[in-house]
Amino acid sequence: MAKVYALLVGINAYGDGGRTDLRGCLNDVARARATLERRAAGRLEALSLLDGAATVAAVEEAIRSHLGRAGPGDTALFWFSGHGTEYAADTAEELTVEPTGRCQALVCTDGPLPDKRLGPLLDGAAAGGASVVAVLDCCFSGGATRQERGRVRYLPPRPGWRPPPAARDAVGPDTRPRHLLLAASRLGQLSYECAFPGSDDADSADGPGGSRVHGVFSHALAGALHRAGPAVTGRELLAGAHARVRLRVEGQHPVLFPAEPGGLADRPLLGGAARTPSPHLLRHGPDGWEVDCGRAHGLTGGAGTEFTAPGGPVRAREVEADRTLVDPDGWTPDPGAVHQVALSALALPPAAVVFSGGGVALPASPLLRGAAEGSEEADRAALLFRVEVRGALAHVLRRDGSPYVAPLPLAGAADAARLGECLVRLAQWYRIRDLDAGLSPLGGHVRVEVLPWGDEDAPPLVPDGNGEIVREYVGPQEPWVSVRLRNTGHRPLWCVLLDLNDRFGAGSSLFPGQFIGPGGTGYALDGAPVRLSLPTSRPVGPGASVRDWLKLVAAEGELNTVPFHLDAWDPDVPGNRWSWRPAAGRPGDGLLRLTAPPGRPAAGRDVGPVPPGTAGQWATRTVALRTVFPG
Repeated sequence: MAKVYALLVGINAYGDGGRTDLRGCLNDVARARATLERRAAGRLEALSLLDGAATVAAVEEAIRSHLGRAGPGDTALFWFSGHGTEYAADTAEELTVEPTGRCQALVCTDGPLPDKRLGPLLDGAAAGGASVVAVLDCCFSGGATRQERGRVRYLPPRPGWRPPPAARDAVGPDTRPRHLLLAASRLGQLSYECAFPGSDDADSADGPGGSRVHGVFSHALAGALHRAGPAVTGRELLAGAHARVRLRVEGQHPVLFPAEPGGLADRPLLGGAARTPSPHLLRHGPDGWEVDCGRAHGLTGGAGTEFTAPGGPVRAREVEADRTLVDPDGWTPDPGAVHQVALSALALPPAAVVFSGGGVALPASPLLRGAAEGSEEADRAALLFRVEVRGALAHVLRRDGSPYVAPLPLAGAADAARLGECLVRLAQWYRIRDLDAGLSPLGGHVRVEVLPWGDEDAPPLVPDGNGEIVREYVGPQEPWVSVRLRNTGHRPLWCVLLDLNDRFGAGSSLFPGQFIGPGGTGYALDGAPVRLSLPTSRPVGPGASVRDWLKLVAAEGELNTVPFHLDAWDPDVPGNRWSWRPAAGRPGDGLLRLTAPPGRPAAGRDVGPVPPGTAGQWATRTVALRTVFPG
């Protein structure tokens, strides 16, 4: 039987004359342990380090010796509730991997545990094949302090606390962590604690009227875990906790990292295989029911936009920048749960499809609509697919007659379905590539700079007359470049860098998503070289080439990048990797989605600067690359 190894660290007493002591951390740990004992009955191995026992050495040793016992199929869970701190990054190594310009650390009873040391420790626990999850209930995604209403308890770094610089433990271009992080708030953002009505989940009643003080995030996460199904994933659990946090506090946004679809975030939290995520989630927030995508994803207006869940449809009443407020139609979802939904109708004009030469039916998708040859609808469509059937082949053509893909066989129902999948894929890919925020106040605040690898002092490469940055092979060696994102604005911005290729694939592995501070710099692949190689389907030789589009999306809040991941189009592989069909059998199409804006205020926990502005601003920028083999 797969086991759950839990290390629960809670620190109220910091031994500083009460000036920095906290009230809710031991309650957090007690409630988390009680929840885990119910959810993992008979397979939980829990170790708690409380107050004075939670030294840096003890925490590090417990991660190695206790969480390190977890093997294949097991879950290793690290839960920290207490103080934290941050300090300015000033070495080259720190500045390369800290785009905010700040380094963070948890504060144990005798000093700091830097996140750059904690990360390798947790990844080490994953080396035996276990699923490793970290829950950090302090701000700055694992570095800051708590406060109560009226008393600021920020812990600035003390002399001698500053640890030596530490590089990330991963080697080579893949520097992604091997553990999943569920953090109470963004970097540089407040998180909170307040009194909740008493319950049997906690062992200390220290609030007014028998209530108990908890971290808002810990309370929300434990409550969401208590109500969730047995196979709840980290992504779904964080979404549920996020909604609960927003019902209580203002300006606190829990964070999931890494959030790439199909990976760590989509494994059942307490054990099990990863599963395909739903592109969208329906949850109950402070303003009622909402789906987590909005104008920044391409939705416009409210009327006509519809999502479908296993329980029934939900219809949009207002589309905001980062979410869509919806009303369930004919059914009542459970307000304490998170529900998977799929987009089933769009308010924006879909791609126009013109058929000629054969009786092919238009696939059922809100991304497509039929149009007549030469009609005004076809002429005015922003995206047009001309499908010409010649014999037993379907040719999918652009306006100028050039092909989107190689001709597709059309000899039966299976081939017709594959043609429909191709049209939907093309529509998805172009919607991502052509996503545009228009005249955004954030336009131009983040630069995408492509430089020759190994020469950081060289000026950024510039596009040629065709608007492309062209790099050439040197003999058999593919060109290497460095890609950096430079925030020239005056506010922190969350950035993701997408790579879209000419095989109609897309992904966010170059820069999966982080905040970059004012004047800060982020590097694709954490500074490792980006290798511009030809795909294996194109033999290396004179005249061979490949095109990529690097698309930056910068926003004031995090983006969920699940629908930005598309496998390169392969006509021999059926299905769309990220499509999801609810029980009703209606097709779903993925979109990008953003986190929600702040909810209601409550007593503060973790003092620090709050990023200015609202979640409504976003901007895009696209850089075209072409890699060629000369001759």
